Amino acid sequence: MKSAEIRQKFLEFFESKGHQAVASSSLVPHDDPTLLFTNAGMNQFKDVFLGFDKRPYSRAATAQKCVRAGGKHNDLENVGYTARHHTFFEMLGNFSFGDYFKRDAIAYAWELLTEVYKLPKDKLWVTVYAEDEEAYGIWTGEIGVPVERVIRIGDNKGARYASDNFWMMGDTGPCGPCTEVFFDHGPEIWGGPPGSPEEDGDRYIEIWNVVFMQFNRDEQGVMHPLPKPSVDTGMGLERVAAVLQGVHSNYEIDLFQNLIRAAARETACDDLDSPSLRVIADHIRACSFLVADGVIPGNEGRGYVLRRIIRRAIRHGWKLGARAPFFHRLVADLAGEMGAAYPQLVQEQSRIVGVLRQEEERFFATIENGMDILEAELAAMAQRGDATFSGETAFKLHDTFGFPLDLTADVCREREVQVDAAAFDTAMTRQREQARAAGKFRMAVNLEYEGPETAFEGYDRLETRANILALYRDGSPVNELAEGELGVVVLDHTPFYAESGGQVGDCGQLRGGNGIFQVEDTQKIQAAVFGHHGVVKTGTLAVGQAVQARVDTDARAATMRNHSVTHIMHKALREVLGAHVQQKGSLVDPDKTRFDFTHNAPMSAEEIREVEELVNAEILANSATRAETMSMEAAQKTGAMMLFGEKYGDEVRVLSIGSSTELCGGTHVARTGDIGLFKIVTEGGVAAGVRRVEAVTGANALRYLQEQERRVQGMSALLKVQPDDVAERVAGILDNVRSLEKEIARLKSKLASSQGDELSAAAKDVKGCKVLAVTLEGADVPAMRETMDKLRDKLGSAAVVLASVKDGRVTLIAGVTADLTAKVKAGELVNLVAQQVGGKGGGRPDMAQAGGNDPSALPAALDSVADWVAARL
Repeated sequence: MKSAEIRQKFLEFFESKGHQAVASSSLVPHDDPTLLFTNAGMNQFKDVFLGFDKRPYSRAATAQKCVRAGGKHNDLENVGYTARHHTFFEMLGNFSFGDYFKRDAIAYAWELLTEVYKLPKDKLWVTVYAEDEEAYGIWTGEIGVPVERVIRIGDNKGARYASDNFWMMGDTGPCGPCTEVFFDHGPEIWGGPPGSPEEDGDRYIEIWNVVFMQFNRDEQGVMHPLPKPSVDTGMGLERVAAVLQGVHSNYEIDLFQNLIRAAARETACDDLDSPSLRVIADHIRACSFLVADGVIPGNEGRGYVLRRIIRRAIRHGWKLGARAPFFHRLVADLAGEMGAAYPQLVQEQSRIVGVLRQEEERFFATIENGMDILEAELAAMAQRGDATFSGETAFKLHDTFGFPLDLTADVCREREVQVDAAAFDTAMTRQREQARAAGKFRMAVNLEYEGPETAFEGYDRLETRANILALYRDGSPVNELAEGELGVVVLDHTPFYAESGGQVGDCGQLRGGNGIFQVEDTQKIQAAVFGHHGVVKTGTLAVGQAVQARVDTDARAATMRNHSVTHIMHKALREVLGAHVQQKGSLVDPDKTRFDFTHNAPMSAEEIREVEELVNAEILANSATRAETMSMEAAQKTGAMMLFGEKYGDEVRVLSIGSSTELCGGTHVARTGDIGLFKIVTEGGVAAGVRRVEAVTGANALRYLQEQERRVQGMSALLKVQPDDVAERVAGILDNVRSLEKEIARLKSKLASSQGDELSAAAKDVKGCKVLAVTLEGADVPAMRETMDKLRDKLGSAAVVLASVKDGRVTLIAGVTADLTAKVKAGELVNLVAQQVGGKGGGRPDMAQAGGNDPSALPAALDSVADWVAARL
């Protein structure tokens, strides 16, 4: 039975039992900041089990895509070396939300396994929690599994309810016993049944786990029965496929075999049993699905895990002999295997290929040098008899060549060598401290402050009466700041917004009875303590003094327009480019909004126009902005977008502006119409898979459009055409330029041909070949190369050096005919001349190029060529 059929039969079976077939959720758990990746089928139903959410169905079945490659659930190190570890896998599951319980859950499991999948009953073993008499009775009394094949598992992990057969969501909350189904591969495979000393063998393999959520555990560890007990099950598709296809390793199932053959094709590997092929086949699944769900390779969080997996796959390809990007070419094979079940793979195929290819190209540029260093260190260790790889060398590989520590450890593990992780951590810490010492930090950093927090009033007003709580000069607390002194002011109340969430801090003035302080920036000293940075313009400021705090209203208004439009633009980008678009950074100030987001290709002019139209339509709608503070739980229910990697407190601020709803603590316009006008001014790439747009609003947008109009009018006057005809006129000029360039190239070719005829007569006979070393006045590199080709064709067996001098720089090209390259190499010949004129170069044995900066030495250098060639013939 093929993997696709197993998946389909599972869903159809439970649909026949009244279950709703629910699509797999994203690998990025958008509504659960506690998870790095979706790692179990129940993740998308977590709030349903906790009672925070209610679905229109009480029974569900899913084929859920999962990743375990980071955080608590990390199988990465074992992938490729064991029969059943994967970074990506599919979990088949059926769920009951207060509907059926143990009897039906067990009956469904047995019916599916024995009647639909037709597994032999005598090959199935069962475990139950030792105290779960009900489950034990159902299996033995109703299902009829012999008691010798139903094993009770007690608290085998050192504490009450700490058992392989007792499941808990956390230290507190829903929990309950579970029952597991095992398949017996037969006595020819070593291992014992679960609970035995040999249970870690491969004879008895768990294929299904059924969790009975029937208790709520409180802080004291007391188990309280749940009013609506529920069921959560999971069966790994790969594991059950191995059983149904009569193979022992998951990598032998149909799906993996096809991917392994594709990996072998791309790496030219003949050994289909190679662990490296298994690694590549596994990793293409994880990487492709992660990219499809919006993850982009990066240096932190999910992006870093993705980068680690990609680089691990590349390293195994390198081990098999691949010396150029290959991994991305497996995406098409994966889409062919799994695209029917997951159409997103097909829809996003070109983007996935682009992301992986770009990451491969970056890593392949450094992997050779890194692998040379790694192999050299391992060889030296073998000679010394060491068993620990240098942590300093591991850090160099990480810092210089992009080898994550676990990639170095992966190579070392193959040689039975340990990495000195402690020394690696020390080197990493030292680098961070050096970076901090070299960095330029704002005055607010490391200020010592103990006192009341600052009450922020800037959402409702731009001016307020406040008292000075603290003053700082040169990072140290003072009681007074005098005229002309730079400092930081802490107030008990402030309307000034402190830089956060991409929005810059406010500027303005603090006016006291004895002086005026010009606020140039506002930064947080602590989470709720605001530092007002600036200079005393007149008089003095003293601790305890009352001031009138006044924000620059024009700057704040412009900043609010730009911040508000960022939210609307984010939503428009997702609508136009796709749901994979995620914010990766932003900067909002009075002049512009700068927004970084995940996307793997430049935006077309049409896409930019479409985004602009969507945003300006929201502006014209002039809808009211609404901001509410609520619990994180309530915010999740609103569907508000949350930024992955951000840390949110228990209380969050939900901003609704236009059709966008996001978590945001910034300041915003009252209505969308206040933004006035929106225009994207630039779009470009800033990192692998990350694009950046800059946009302007309001008066800045008007000024931008007026400037563009001025430029077009200037060009139309210069070209003596109407503004509408500028593009056509410029196109005509470019066509004429291209024609002239072709004519120049033709004349240069003709000149090179004639020079070749003239120069060939100057060639010297040296031991049966022709040697020529001359200067071509005013020739550029293309002309020199063409002349070289003409000379080699005309001279037959020859070694030629051509030189050209322009603006004090020497350009050299050496050419050697094929019959001489065994003895005379063009790279060595060109270096002979280059070193005499203050330069160096290199190239192929038959053609090489170099440069220098001493034209005065050129004649003597060219004269040395004939003797040098003669010495090698």
